[in-house]
Amino acid sequence: MHRWTAVTEVPAGFGPSVVTIGNFDGVHRGHASVLSRMVAGARAAGLQAVAVTFTPHPAQVHRPESAPELLTGDADRLELLEATGLDAVLMLEYTLDFARQTPEEFVRRYLVDALGARTVVVGRDVRFGRRNSGDIATMVDLGRSYGFTVEVVEDVAPESSHRRWSSTWVRELLAAGDAPGAARVLGRPHRMRGVVVHGDARGRSLGFPTANLSRDATGMVPADGVYAGWLRPTDGPGSADAGPHGWPAAISVGTNPTFDGATRRVEAYVLDRTDLDLYDREVVVEFVSQLRPTQRFDSVEELVEQMRRDVARVHEALAGDLVG
Repeated sequence: MHRWTAVTEVPAGFGPSVVTIGNFDGVHRGHASVLSRMVAGARAAGLQAVAVTFTPHPAQVHRPESAPELLTGDADRLELLEATGLDAVLMLEYTLDFARQTPEEFVRRYLVDALGARTVVVGRDVRFGRRNSGDIATMVDLGRSYGFTVEVVEDVAPESSHRRWSSTWVRELLAAGDAPGAARVLGRPHRMRGVVVHGDARGRSLGFPTANLSRDATGMVPADGVYAGWLRPTDGPGSADAGPHGWPAAISVGTNPTFDGATRRVEAYVLDRTDLDLYDREVVVEFVSQLRPTQRFDSVEELVEQMRRDVARVHEALAGDLVG
């Protein structure tokens, strides 16, 4: 898949193409369904399938004080978009200056001139251009002027629910600690990505060395608690033999109340491994299920005993995938 971060990177004469526009935060099952159908249609018509997306999220530019916590960072979003079969993603830097373009300027420069759009796939609630003044009717009118058709996709919902697949739904589930529920909407376990940094080294002294994610790790932090999940390094020693999911891990989210901690952290203990050196390496952590909420213990001995029970429960929770 081609990955472009500016219109100038798109090769001259690229296209013709089928293009869709969106933020695609989380690349959940609704996104994947629409994109997979779009890719199949593009293949059948002999066209390129392209998604246009933005970084940072427009809400972070226009209303940073109330912007939602993002489910995925750019690296994971691109990786997940590639898995849908897209031929290319144009990830544009979103700024206030970019937002001042008229709807026609945006369509002409990016969709028509750069990508050679023959079909533009959008949701019924699409908004684009200065002050979000462009809507579905605007896109249809521009299509007549510039020679592309507009395909409107309806919201996608699971058969068992009247609620559509959405990033908002995933955020609500993660905020409640419902990792399996989030995975059902995402079509995969929720993940975070970040560099492993030095912590207080308490885990190592207790026999459970943890990989602490940096504070700028991407991906929404779920509710405080202890989770069963996976950890995998993105490169370097061990990345190839970590297994299809990664290494099984007990993941702690919280402030370490037993030690009167004040900083919220995400740290993962790779089961039965004390030999790993992951400092300064990028890792991906996936959350499978919450085992228990965060607790304060009266003594270190009580904490260690609970950690042993947590490790046993992680083995049980991941047993099927470990065998498979």
